[in-house]
Amino acid sequence: MPDDEAQALGGSAEARQRFLMFVGGDRCYALPAQEVAEVIRVPAVARLPKSPKALMGLANLRGSVVAVVSLSAILGHPPAAVGNAARAIILSGSSPAALVVDAVKGLVSAEAARIETRQGELTADPGEALAGMFPIDTEEDVAGNEVVRILDIDKMLSREFGRAEARPALSTRGTTALMREDAEDRSEGLALVTFEVGGQEYALPLEQVQEIVAMPASVATVPRADAVLLGIVAHRDSLVPLLSLRALLGFSGVDTSAREKVIVTPIGGMLVGLVADRMRAVIRADPDLIEPSPPMLAARAGGESRIASMFRAEGGRRLISILSPDQLFREDVMRWLQASSGVAVSAATAALPDNTETAEFLVFQVGAESFGLPISAVDEVARVPDRIFRVPNAPEFLEGLVNFRGEVLPVIDQRKRFGLAADDGGGRRLVVVRSQRHRAAVIVDGVSELLRAPMDAIEPAPELIGGLGELVHGVVNLTDRGQMVLLLAADELLTGAEHELLEAFATATADQAIL
Repeated sequence: MPDDEAQALGGSAEARQRFLMFVGGDRCYALPAQEVAEVIRVPAVARLPKSPKALMGLANLRGSVVAVVSLSAILGHPPAAVGNAARAIILSGSSPAALVVDAVKGLVSAEAARIETRQGELTADPGEALAGMFPIDTEEDVAGNEVVRILDIDKMLSREFGRAEARPALSTRGTTALMREDAEDRSEGLALVTFEVGGQEYALPLEQVQEIVAMPASVATVPRADAVLLGIVAHRDSLVPLLSLRALLGFSGVDTSAREKVIVTPIGGMLVGLVADRMRAVIRADPDLIEPSPPMLAARAGGESRIASMFRAEGGRRLISILSPDQLFREDVMRWLQASSGVAVSAATAALPDNTETAEFLVFQVGAESFGLPISAVDEVARVPDRIFRVPNAPEFLEGLVNFRGEVLPVIDQRKRFGLAADDGGGRRLVVVRSQRHRAAVIVDGVSELLRAPMDAIEPAPELIGGLGELVHGVVNLTDRGQMVLLLAADELLTGAEHELLEAFATATADQAIL
């Protein structure tokens, strides 16, 4: 503090200390000014499942992920709505977090001689850890308090959440390489992303899909453009041409009931967005059931010539046409697209550099939040079956058993697993997940996209989430969308006791036929 300011407050800088004063419940508290980075309005939060009562969630603070903590909950007060006067104090101490308080009164100055430390320790109430207290010498209304209690916030946070064991940072070797090794070890066929165009099912190899995102609300049209080119969109700091799969595959008209999705993929050296009517699933195809496209189709000049091969799924009852991105366009069309769209093939922002380490995640929703699972842990995404076999005396989260592709799988309702109320929305999907111990089907509220994120965009979960650090092992902070994706560890979706329960069910049903 400047000397002239200290003199104005009365006394030397050494004799006085500055505090941020605020209200929590019916008491007035303070933090040393040096422990406060800033004060902001309470931010929107991504809530974590089964989180400690005091953890409101995670928030995006200018590109960084911080834990948002309720002082009221730490102090043991009943839950209450966050009022208009509430503020979030961004802490700059050893436990970076946003501390939500009922109201902030402002900066005050107290003489060091009037700060009582021993009495503060003796008078602390449950939930409090006090570094001292000092009398109020201001005319401002502070809820009838006569003293200000100085919080030892590091001690309170450590006591409330515990200190998570040190976790290695998410490195390119630690995450991406392990995902690749897991996928190679399993080697269960070609991973495909399937989608619908013109009422028919098509697919692209998963390795050729960079992301799947919702159709953007704003599309810049290109004058005198071919019907194939719908326009230009901004995507992750780059400009990407948006192309109609309906036009490319020879379908006319528009499907008014479509829930369009954009498949982002590199084609001919540039990044493009392919617009499909709707997404279907992520599946793994047996290579023995994939056949080259019939010669008659390959000779056609229409959309059939784009089909590279066919996958006979479900015993041939479901035919999926596999597209090859490089076959979607003629060379002259690619040149025209590059010239008319204004997107340079060699633009540095058009795609990630070749040496950029990335990780792929399937993004799904449970409640209002978005979660991600490593794509290597996902076997398939499908509709929730009409028939699920109930298991007597099963825990609430276990919906039952299902015969899925000839294998009996336990079905877990992730809403119930996360302690949320039931919701039978029409967008629910079944995600077949494989962990080191089990293969299970998980019901989620919806699957939104396939996300490929550079490793430097993945942040470790904040320390102040307690035992949830085993479940939520990282966060992808999509600042351009104002969204956070909580990355889950497939092996930690269930507790140890629940794993044992599923093993018991697996043993009991191993020799029984279902259906």
